[in-house]
Parts: sequence; structure tokens; C-alpha cells
Amino acid sequence: MDTKTIARQCTLCEAHCGILVTVDGERVTRIEGNPEDVLSKGYICPKATAMGGLHHDPDRLRTPVRRVGDTFAPIGWDEAFREIGQRLRAVRHAHGPSAIGMYMGNPAAHSSSVLYAVALRMALLTRNFFTASSIDQFPQEFVAWRMFGANVLMPVTDIDRTDRLVILGANPAVSNGSITTMPGARTRISEVRRRGGTVVVIDPRRTETARLADQHVAVRPGGDVFLLLGMLHVLIGEDLCDPRAVGEQCSGFDELVRLVEATTPERMAPHAGVDADTIRTLAREHAAARSAVLYARIGVCLQVTGTLTHWLVNTINAVTGNLDRAGGQMFATPPVDAARYGKYLPMGHGAWTDRSGTRKSFRGELPVSALAEDILTEGPDRIRAMITYAGNPVLSTPQRGRLDDALESLDFYVAVDMYVTETTRHADIILPPVSPLEREDLNLLFPVFSVRNNARFDAAVFAPPADGLEDWQILARLITELTPLPARRFTGRALTGLFDQLSPLRLTAAAIAAGPYGVLRKGRKGLTVNRLRARTGGVDLGPLVPRLRELIGTKDRKVNLTPPDFLSAVRAVLDDTDAIEDPGYDLQLIGRRHLRSNNSWLHNIETMVKGRDRCTVLMHPADAAERGLADGDPASVESAVGAIVAPVEISDDIRAGVVAIPHGWGHRGAGVGWQVAAAHPGVNVNLLHDPDRADPLSGAAAVNSTWVRVGPVGATPTEHSAAAVAAPH
Repeated sequence: MDTKTIARQCTLCEAHCGILVTVDGERVTRIEGNPEDVLSKGYICPKATAMGGLHHDPDRLRTPVRRVGDTFAPIGWDEAFREIGQRLRAVRHAHGPSAIGMYMGNPAAHSSSVLYAVALRMALLTRNFFTASSIDQFPQEFVAWRMFGANVLMPVTDIDRTDRLVILGANPAVSNGSITTMPGARTRISEVRRRGGTVVVIDPRRTETARLADQHVAVRPGGDVFLLLGMLHVLIGEDLCDPRAVGEQCSGFDELVRLVEATTPERMAPHAGVDADTIRTLAREHAAARSAVLYARIGVCLQVTGTLTHWLVNTINAVTGNLDRAGGQMFATPPVDAARYGKYLPMGHGAWTDRSGTRKSFRGELPVSALAEDILTEGPDRIRAMITYAGNPVLSTPQRGRLDDALESLDFYVAVDMYVTETTRHADIILPPVSPLEREDLNLLFPVFSVRNNARFDAAVFAPPADGLEDWQILARLITELTPLPARRFTGRALTGLFDQLSPLRLTAAAIAAGPYGVLRKGRKGLTVNRLRARTGGVDLGPLVPRLRELIGTKDRKVNLTPPDFLSAVRAVLDDTDAIEDPGYDLQLIGRRHLRSNNSWLHNIETMVKGRDRCTVLMHPADAAERGLADGDPASVESAVGAIVAPVEISDDIRAGVVAIPHGWGHRGAGVGWQVAAAHPGVNVNLLHDPDRADPLSGAAAVNSTWVRVGPVGATPTEHSAAAVAAPH
């Protein structure tokens, strides 16, 4: 038997847990956690075990395919690239560079090939560039830019040293951290309590993380901003702020004092859905702890107050002296220190807008909720051709269900993807990269947000097929094909040869050499890629250290507590506290995720979807009873823009007046290549979200706290909302 075990990482989510992949010949026989991994220490979640299924999946594309009617037929690489180049250049020549749009999905960030994705975006010279960031983390990046002077300066939660951990709208027991990479989060959370600390979870649902906590505060969806304003009022009014932090580290404190004079816990409590005494206690205990940290993520990020919420999270941590301090919010020192140079990158907020003039660009891209309209609306700069790299925006973005028609209407569409998905089924040509297990890599991004400084190498488990291409090689060839024809005749071959020498791994090796641990700084003892190859568990580079002073990019080198646009926005929210968003809809919809699910990626792996249906409408028993619904009943869920039908799941884990439905589902059979996913379709929750509903500051889609009504299938709207009169808004 040709059996061997290779150490690498699972690259399916941000945690990048270390794994040991055992193979027999060309078959994965076992995947387990790597106890030597310096960050995950042997922990893995069920998703890691699916990497073998992903590699062997018969539905995964191995060669390029071209659409022929409603099906796809194989095509050679050279023929595919020639046709792509001819057709994209023709669109650009006839309609200008912005007639070509590009979408980059979440998976692109999970390898260093993202360098070539950025290079392709630059080569396109298009204004119509979109990524998953605007349905993920735009508010956090926007806050980092306005408070610290750079969008990459999103502080990390120093969970391993904190005495008080307060989590808002995040579920790290399932996600293992996001923009705070903490594999084995369950153990890390339990360790906080084991060493005498306290854990509090603020969430409308009693999540898997809340079950590990000392306290669960069931906030109203969208109520976080009011809860935090009430806490800030207490911190300032009771003189609980850290004078050194306020005086030396921050600017704008006096304006902050004036802002929160009227945000008493008593005034904020009804809008937060949390009583005033709880708000006061949360503030006092945060200030009293030796170290404390508020950690917030996507649950509070993707609402109309997403930017304001993350601003208040950072502000509370800062004024209590818990910013840039062990056990609070800190900044990593990764082997490629991208954060050091973030302040030199232009953000260009509002440099251009979508074609409606309402959605502003931020750091070189537009909110993805504009995509369908920018394809379908006639006129100058209409998107007529698309390139997508990973992602499945038909399922993952709010588009009023119009993105299917929009993609089908394109003059040309090329997708870089391993599957024929609900999105890529509209492509004219699909270019599949090799399996993650067939490439070696060294990730650039996630060490920037890790809870401990580290460097880890990803070894290839299998040699790539002779005719296979990695993501970066595909993207590099697309750049070459976009070169104008006269120049391409002379430089195309030379450009291809140059790209072949500039693999992401070689570029990363050079960046590591010049980084804080590299040979150019540390000499012979410095970090190199070859040394990382030899360390199967990676290299531990130590705990996070204070470094805000060297990273910050604001003009006065201080944390800006009161950006003027934030102050105006929060005053508008306070003036509008009595507004009802959608009269006639009496329940608020939130999202939820599962340990075996990661967007739509893993729904074609049988071990990840077997068992009870997970795409359900989670409801409180009282809400279900008022609507005549029993566990397992099909229910109609309607919003102002759409409707879906899904089975009911009844639990008192969720706050009354709130329902939860996971995203990433809504698979279909016709024309789609993943058959297991089609057999477990679920429903597309994004059909309920209005793409025009957004955070007014960052432009991120507000896909949390959508107002809906729920009732038996076939019931009239009046019957659906029979309890609306009594239900609080």
C-alpha cells in the first residue's frame, strides 16, 4: 500500500485549522486534526473532513467547459483562453472598460491567488468591480478606515488573555472566528471562564456560543446600537473611562460626551429590547474587569446600523483602555505585514457610484447589491460581460431574484470555478482550478487577523494533473488575453513567461524575507518559506503585542472617536427610533450558520448535508402557536420584496418576535452540476432581502433584521399577520 500522511491546513473557512491528510495512492482515506499545529492544536470541525470529498467529488469540473445550449461540453485550455480574449476585448472595444464587470467571491481570499485576482481587476480598468465584502465586512473595514486611518486595521480580539469576553452578533463556537481567527473557539471560550473570567453573548438567539457563556442577553435584532449607546452613556456619566487612553490614545472625546448625554439606559432599553439595569451592569462590569473586549461580527455588521455598531464596539474598547492592550483589541504582526502599509492605500469612498447614483464605491469596488440592476439597465457603462472568480452571488446576495435573468442577458460571461453552480450555469465558459489538495500555498490574509502571531505552510497532498491549472495561473492567462491586440502579438508570450516566474508563493517568499521576521531583518535566523515547509505544524511567532502607534494612519496619529459622518448618522438613528420599517410585517428575520455548512460550498458533499433538514424557519414556540404552526410544518415567509416556503423548527432558543433562516441554500437541478446539493435544495433566504436596504455609511447590504410575516402555506396576508397588532416593532 502506498500510504502517506501530509500536514497542511483546511482552507474552507477563515480558521484554517491544521490537518493531517492520510492518502492511499490517489485516495484520501482519513483527515484528522494536527496536534502540532501552532494555532489550532489538533482541533478540527466537521468541514475539514469534507476536503477529501471535495477533492474526489465526481461533479467537480476537471477541464474547461463551454456552454452548448443548456449543457456544457469540454474545451481545451488554449481554445478557451483564445475565445475568452477575443470576446472580452470585443466588448471592451465596443463599449469601454466598464462594460466588463468582475465579481470575486469569499473563497478567493483563502489562497494567495488573490494577488492575481487583484491584478486582473487592475488590468480590466473597470469601475464595475464587486466582491463578497459588501455582504460580509464592509462596515468593519469602513470603521477601521475612519477611526484608525486604514481599512485593514480591523482589531483582533485577544481572546487567550482576556478576563471578560462580550460577543455581539457572532457565533465563534461554530465559525471559529471571523476577522479574529481563533480555531478551537469552544476551547478558547471555555478557557476564559476556567481562568476566572466572564463570557457574555448578546444575540437574539441562544447560539452554540451562548450555551458556553455565563450570560446570554437576548437583544432585539438591530437593537445593538442602542444597547451600546446606553453602555457608553454609563461609562462616561459614571466616570468609568480610562483617562490615559482617552487623553493619550484618542481624539474627539468631548464630542462623544455631548453625543451620549441623552442616551440613558432608560431611553435606550425599549429600542434595544434589553432592560436598563442590564445595560448599566454590562457597562460597569466592562470597565471593572482587568482586561475586557467586545467582539462583534456579521450578525450586527449586516444591518442598516452596521457601521455605527462596529464604531461603538471599538469606541467602548478604546475608552475603557482595552484597545492595543493584552486581553483587549489588538493588531497582529503577521509574516507579511500588510497592515503596516494599509494607511497608504487610497480608499476612494464615493469616487464613483453605481449607475443609479445611489451606491458609492469603497476601496475600489461597488456594493454587490447593485450588480443585477447594472447589468439589466440600458445606457452608458451597462455591464455587458462578466468575470466571476469563485462565489455564488445568485444565492448569496440580495438581488430581488433578478440576477438569474441578468447573467443570462450578458453578451459574454466567463467563470473561474470548480462547479456548475446556480451562478456559473449562466457562463459561456467555465475555467476550473485544481483541487485545494493539489496546490501548495502560504496564506497572506488570515495571519493578519489571527489571535496569535503565526506562519504556516500548506503542502500539496497530490501532484496536480498535467493539464490542470491553479487559480493564479488561470487569472494570469486572463490578464494576458486582455492585453490590447497589437501589444499582445509582441508581448503576450513574454508576459505569460513572466507570470510563470512570479507565482504567488514566490512573491510571498520575497514579502516574508522583507517582513518583520524575515531574513532581511533577522539575518540567518530569519523566517523563510523553506523553513516553513519543514515545520509541519507551522511556526509560533508569539502573542499579539501593542503596535497601534506604528500602524495608525490618522493625521494626528490618534484614534478618531468621532468621525463627523458617524455623529450625524447616529443622531439620525436616535431621531427615528419610533419608525416602523415595514408596517404589516411583524417578525424580524436574522441569519444563522451551522458547523457543517459554509455558504453554499459544501452542500454537494453528502456527509455535510445528511440528516435533518437544516434550512428551516427557526421560531419561538409562542410565535408558532399564534400562527397555527407545528414543528416541521411548511411555512410561507413573506417580506416586502419576496416570499419563500420552508419547514418550521420550533425552539425557545430564539427570542419571541424573531425568526432565523440560514443563507447559502436554494439549490436547483436544471442546468446545475452539483447533484447532491440539488437533492438537498433548501430555499434562498436572499429572496426576502431588499437590495436597496443598506447601511448608509459603508453601503453594505442590510440582510439582517428584515421584517417578515410567517404563516401556514396558502394563508392570506391578513391571516399571516394576525398577531402583528400585539407584536412589538
